[in-house]
Amino acid sequence: MLKRAALFPLKRLPGALLLALFLMTAAAAAPTAVQQAALERAVIDHDQGRLLRARRSFEALARQKVPAAAYNLGVMHLEGEFAGASPAQARRWIERAAKQGFVTAQFAMGQLFETGRAGPRDLVVAHSWYERAAAAGSVDAQVAAGTAYYLGRGAPKSPADAMRWYREAAKGGDVGAQYLLASMYEQGDGAERDLRLARYWYDIAARNGDPAAAIKARELDPREP
Repeated sequence: MLKRAALFPLKRLPGALLLALFLMTAAAAAPTAVQQAALERAVIDHDQGRLLRARRSFEALARQKVPAAAYNLGVMHLEGEFAGASPAQARRWIERAAKQGFVTAQFAMGQLFETGRAGPRDLVVAHSWYERAAAAGSVDAQVAAGTAYYLGRGAPKSPADAMRWYREAAKGGDVGAQYLLASMYEQGDGAERDLRLARYWYDIAARNGDPAAAIKARELDPREP
């Protein structure tokens, strides 16, 4: 079971890391009301340019084992928002949040290892973090894990495992995953060919705004048995 943490509208990191909606694993402790209020004030301070005050608040809350604060502090280090900020400290704080069950931080760890932005690039370790976040419900991580299996990049090449994660991401509303899943069913890549399911997922992707999927859905209509 997942618990939703609060909203923290900090900035986004390169590589499609959104800091708008967070998931926490059931094992992660939710902040107390006092910690939550302090966290929200720190985010407001950050948004209004009071970076030193925001940093100090995040540091204090991170020492209280509030994972969102550790994560946000790591983002500030990564973005170089104060003197002495460093990629090494960014990784340290984001990893702390990830190990405390903060799913967005787990996805971020995957990105850090994939890009090499905060240390040596390691696709195998990146994939392990993506799978951890994917299993906890991160749709972005499900897409990343599926892609690793599909390309054999950081994981053994496995169309079946790629399809498994793309299916989860598709059910979670990712339009790209919906199209990819449809294509895999159409081609029989990762599972037995199934034009009915291919058309179903193309249609879902089309309804969610993918014009190419709409064309594919129409093409499959006369080919269905």
